[in-house]
Amino acid sequence: MAFGNFYSASCLILLLLSLSWRTSTGLPVRTGLSAEKCSDCSLLFKELLLNITGLLNDRELFHRIDTDTAVVISQAETVLACAPTLTQNSTCMMQRNSTFSESECLGNIMKDLAYYSAVIQSYTNSDLRLPETEVPLLNSTLEIIRSLRKSCSLTPNGENNIPEDVGAPKWENSSYENRQQMFKMMKGFQVRTITINRALGYISSGDHRK
Repeated sequence: MAFGNFYSASCLILLLLSLSWRTSTGLPVRTGLSAEKCSDCSLLFKELLLNITGLLNDRELFHRIDTDTAVVISQAETVLACAPTLTQNSTCMMQRNSTFSESECLGNIMKDLAYYSAVIQSYTNSDLRLPETEVPLLNSTLEIIRSLRKSCSLTPNGENNIPEDVGAPKWENSSYENRQQMFKMMKGFQVRTITINRALGYISSGDHRK
C-alpha cells in the first residue's frame, strides 16, 4: 500500500514538473518543417536573396558607396548550426553525421532574421539622404522578412520569443558614413542569406534524416 502511494506521488510530481517546464518555456516547438512549408520557405529565402542583391546594386539607396567589404555582426550561430557535418569511416569514405539539428538550424536562422529586421528598421528611422526613395525599398525587404518569420517559425502560428531590439546600430554618424556602414551590413546579410539558402536546400533533401 505504501509503495502504491509513493508511486502515485512520484507520478504527480513528474506531471507537475512537466507542466511547469511547458509554462516556463512558452509555446511548444516543432522539430522541423513539413515538406510543403520547407518548399515555401525555400522560395521566400530565394526571393529575399534577390531582393538584397537588388538593394546592393541600387545607386539611389547606396549613393557613392563602392566597397566589397561585408560585415556580419549577428550573434546567431547559423553557419555552424546549419553546416551538414561530415565524418570519415574506416574505409575513408565521408559520411554525414547525425548530429545535425534541423530545429537548431532553423532557430538560428530566425535569430538572424530578427537581427537584420531590427537593423533595417532602425536605419529607416535614421537621417536618410532620400527617405522618400530609400524607405519603400527597405520596407520591401522588411515585408519578406516578416513573411519568413511567420511562415518558417517552428512555433505554432509563427509566434516566437526573439525580441525585435537585438542590438541594432544607433546610426549616429553622417548620412554618408551611415550609408557606408549599412552597405557593409547588407553585404553581410547577403552572404548569410546564401548560407541560409544552402541550409534550406540541405533540409529539403532530407539527407540529415538518413
